[in-house]
Amino acid sequence: MQKNQKGFTLIELMIVIAIIGILAAIAVPQYTDYVTRSRRADAQSTLLQVAQELERCYTQFSAYNNASCAVVGTGGVSQTSPEGYYVVTASGGALSASGFTLTATPQGSQASNDTDCTTLTLTHLGVQGGTGADTAQCW
Repeated sequence: MQKNQKGFTLIELMIVIAIIGILAAIAVPQYTDYVTRSRRADAQSTLLQVAQELERCYTQFSAYNNASCAVVGTGGVSQTSPEGYYVVTASGGALSASGFTLTATPQGSQASNDTDCTTLTLTHLGVQGGTGADTAQCW
């Protein structure tokens, strides 16, 4: 008398493990790229916020670099983004009475993961830019 045995063979299990491995090999890099790109929104929002604060300074004091502005410190502008992945700066020639160029520089893991956009920039004219391997993806 033959019994019907139920279960998976070793071959079937190996095929399932191979399929999971292939899916993981595709999904993990895609997820990492998604996280890196989503963190750029942290830099973009901080750049726009600091630019807006500098525009308020210009409206109030007729200069972007007036010491009475809350956003302008002794060395210029230096502000960490809310999530902490970027530092926004403008100092020296990048911050004058008549104009500014803000630069967002990645920090920590974002600095090592984001090779497409090593910095993001925003000027007083609203010109958005960046540096890196693929600057078209920065904004």
